[in-house]
Amino acid sequence: MFKQQQTMVFSPYADLYDIIVPKDNMLRQINELVDFSFIYEELRGKYCLDNGRNAIDPLRMFKYLLLKAIFDLSDVDIVERSRYDLSFKYFLGMAPEESVIDPSSLTKFRKLRLKDMNLLDLLIGQTVALAIEKEILKSNTVIVDATHTKARYNQKSPLEILQDRAKKLRKAVYAMDESVKAKFPVKNTSGVLEDEIAYCQNLIHVIENESGIAQVPKILQPLHLLKETVADDVEQLRTSNDPDARVGHKSADSSFFGYKTHLAMSKERIVTAAIITTGEKPDGKQLQELIKKSQTAGVKVETIIGDTAYSEKDNLTYSKTHKMELVAKLNPQITQGARKKEDEFAFNKDAGLYVCKAGHMAMRKARTGKKGKGANQVDTYYFNVEICKRCPLKQGCYKEGAKSKTYSVSIKSNEHKEQMAFQESEDFKAKSKERYKIEAKNSELKHRHGYDVATSSGLLGIELQGAMAIFAVNLKRILKLSEETYE
Repeated sequence: MFKQQQTMVFSPYADLYDIIVPKDNMLRQINELVDFSFIYEELRGKYCLDNGRNAIDPLRMFKYLLLKAIFDLSDVDIVERSRYDLSFKYFLGMAPEESVIDPSSLTKFRKLRLKDMNLLDLLIGQTVALAIEKEILKSNTVIVDATHTKARYNQKSPLEILQDRAKKLRKAVYAMDESVKAKFPVKNTSGVLEDEIAYCQNLIHVIENESGIAQVPKILQPLHLLKETVADDVEQLRTSNDPDARVGHKSADSSFFGYKTHLAMSKERIVTAAIITTGEKPDGKQLQELIKKSQTAGVKVETIIGDTAYSEKDNLTYSKTHKMELVAKLNPQITQGARKKEDEFAFNKDAGLYVCKAGHMAMRKARTGKKGKGANQVDTYYFNVEICKRCPLKQGCYKEGAKSKTYSVSIKSNEHKEQMAFQESEDFKAKSKERYKIEAKNSELKHRHGYDVATSSGLLGIELQGAMAIFAVNLKRILKLSEETYE
């Protein structure tokens, strides 16, 4: 049954919070900064309002997940820390002496309560609205980029995943007490997933009940990771390593297996929109939707800054139509021309025709391709094939038996020509220097909030992880800018 948490904590020990949790504590500041009541409105339909046992307060559950995103801890470790860390208890709205939840409740909350919610747009929208209200977000510029997140299970088989995590746990135990090895179950060698799961369960049991070192901090992390994998993901492991993850490319010779998060961010480093896709999706195709989402969140967009991935012609047309500047360099193939064999054919400006390396000039030219504004066309130059047949330099130039010899040059669209002129301007060069900010934001998400690797499998799982991580970094940024304003 849905029950809203009381804002006041009635406890004889409540005064401890004023003594132990200082005014400048980040969690206290977030509590004072954000009105979390929107969580009740969004989740009301996910609970029975007048029947059954009282559910754990949804706001508290949401805050547990936010803490998990801020501090990059497992479910077990975040609950354990909330047992003794009074700043956590204060943030969660708990009395100092109140008992904590069972970590498994967080898994159920994610799967049952947050399913089918557009949490990503909701949380970004809340922080953008807050930044605008606090007069922190004032710019009309957004910076766009994409960052990749590796799949939790990468490209290993489910059996290999369990074997790898069991191995890491054993190594951690051996480093503390190698004599425990005699108590461990015999390693599974059958190659059957069910046998490996049973082995891992036995290994966990021995470490927790017989080794005497299960509470050593260096043992806890790999132990909790193996337990979560076995307990929460057994069903998933039996069916697939990660059904939604795909191979994407960071460069011509570098790839990853997982997902992409396409971001739009203001100059103040507030994320204004995000789209999460599978890893193979191209960056440029997400630009227009990122701009629309940013505008829906309340941002007035006049300038867009990005890399060459965003300078495709559809985006040039879109930005021009909507009176926006697109500060993104064109692909070098466009600016330098898409001509082949440039050293073999020279343009005669007087005749308006190309001349081959043997000195023969084309007879005529014809323009091909779709006509109309913004269309890319090609100029094709036709040479006298009878001369080509007898040419001493025909090797590699004229194909024996061909009935024609042509040379084609791509014609730049009006959009491309205008963008080429713009990217040479001082205004373009000055604005493009802002792009480093979003690369730093990507690094923060990955290295401080665990967004480099997915914490669960599937697109829904990474969307939830992304929503909480972006919500966390936006709140931290708003706090920092608020402090600078008051200084």
